[in-house]
Amino acid sequence: ENMARALDIGSVCVKTTGREAGKKAVVLEVVDGAHVMVQGFGVRKRKCNIAHLFPTGKKVNVGKNVTEKELKEILAQ
Repeated sequence: ENMARALDIGSVCVKTTGREAGKKAVVLEVVDGAHVMVQGFGVRKRKCNIAHLFPTGKKVNVGKNVTEKELKEILAQ
């Protein structure tokens, strides 16, 4: 449950598992206690287990319909 607190909407995190491991993504919505919807540059929009995400501590202001191009600019900062 503590992890979910660290991963609110707009939280920037790094995927730790799977083919997208090491890539940054932004939390677009909280699905349930164990899953969030993430998207990033090179990370397609998908439901992800929060155990597979490492929070960076940064937060950005994003809407649910953010584009990959917008995310690239946000994550480049």
